[in-house]
Amino acid sequence: MSYLVWLVTGCSPGGFGECFVHSILARGDKVIATARNLEKIKHLGKAGAAVLQLDITDTQQNINNTISKAISVYGRIDVLVNNAAYVAIGTSEDLEADDFQAQFDTNVFGTIKVTRAALPHFRQRRAGTVVFIGSLSGWIGHPGVDAYAGSKHALEGIVESLHHETSHLGIRTLLIGPGRFRTLLLSSQNMKAAQTKVADYNDFSHALLTGLAKEDQRQPGNPVRLAEIVVDLVRREGLAQGREVPFRLPLGIDCFDEVQAKCEETLKLLEDWKDVLRSTDHNDQTK
Repeated sequence: MSYLVWLVTGCSPGGFGECFVHSILARGDKVIATARNLEKIKHLGKAGAAVLQLDITDTQQNINNTISKAISVYGRIDVLVNNAAYVAIGTSEDLEADDFQAQFDTNVFGTIKVTRAALPHFRQRRAGTVVFIGSLSGWIGHPGVDAYAGSKHALEGIVESLHHETSHLGIRTLLIGPGRFRTLLLSSQNMKAAQTKVADYNDFSHALLTGLAKEDQRQPGNPVRLAEIVVDLVRREGLAQGREVPFRLPLGIDCFDEVQAKCEETLKLLEDWKDVLRSTDHNDQTK
């Protein structure tokens, strides 16, 4: 395979993005690493990546301009990895409406803007892969991460629709759903937590914030391993050699267990309530 050109968002130290860059370079591919703060990714430039400043919450026009600049670096982009995200912690009563808006501005709307900027390039070439880093929270609405879970559930639906819209154009879509991986997602600089002001939530909120603080850098998942798997999936080599690459792939022991439990619960619900679920048509509909 000739080398691929990748663009990765959210490449600041300690996250999946940085791991992607190193894994991509190790395969002999080219990569354009991006982040809101260019100073934080200069070390990736020294490692062999091209680096560009990209704030995914910027205007669509500015993002379009940045993607055009990125395309000009190597003459094309083959793979876009939508990785940039953060997590807001707090119950629905404790998070302000602005907190929900900010969470969606990055995790959903920012991702959409970057993808929209790259899609014409892929469509014209009838080639390209778009990778989205979702989350176990796109499957399970855990308590205390309402805004984050909402943003990742929204992303799941948008990406699934995009997959069906663009697959016939030669554009591949991969939706990766990580469980708990040892990135800096839960670090003080990346996790935005709202202390509860509601007495009824005091015990829950304290336990949640204490638990998350203790879990930081103790998560079971290895982000380097995740990056290696995704690069294999894109390049159809390694563990993906000779296998049909799925559109959606949950990753992590915890992700496997919780997604399996939810699927089994959903199948049981469908069976237990089948008579009701299938009883809603007008009488003139063919059964």
